[in-house]
Amino acid sequence: MKPIGPLMHEHRLIERMITVIARRKDIMAKDRKVDTGFIDTAVDFIRTYADRTHHGKEEDILFRDLSKMKMTVDHARIMQELLDEHVFARKMTAELVAAKESWIAGNAQSIDTVIDRITTLVEFYPGHIRKEDKEFFFPILNYFTKEEQDAMLAEFYEFDRRMIHDKYRLVIEAFEE
Repeated sequence: MKPIGPLMHEHRLIERMITVIARRKDIMAKDRKVDTGFIDTAVDFIRTYADRTHHGKEEDILFRDLSKMKMTVDHARIMQELLDEHVFARKMTAELVAAKESWIAGNAQSIDTVIDRITTLVEFYPGHIRKEDKEFFFPILNYFTKEEQDAMLAEFYEFDRRMIHDKYRLVIEAFEE
């Protein structure tokens, strides 16, 4: 398997969740009520799976190794765009959480911000995924030897193996503070 295989497999799961989020957003917009439990679950998915697990492998392994290569100007530009998009998704997710908290605190108008941030994320992810899948992943494989690709794939698996431990270590540390 190529190292882009697990990343593209993760994209399919992210796409499924984005569809679920879009449906739930429509219900919240119609009812004019924030489903705080669902928002918590969606944010946990985005932060843990899409960002820490998926984007983590991209940024901490794939992009790290690519940055050592002499890439074309186009590939370097796309990689920077992808990094910028990861930052944008994190910002929108944080703003979604803040809007949900504002709703909980009694600000009924924060429903509009919740809907807007969800809409932004739902519209963002398909294009971001398409860019990675169609414009970036396959061409950049040519920078790596088979051995380098195999090593990267092994590092991806090790990264995934540690994720659950890292997540809950951070939860405990937050409570200990």
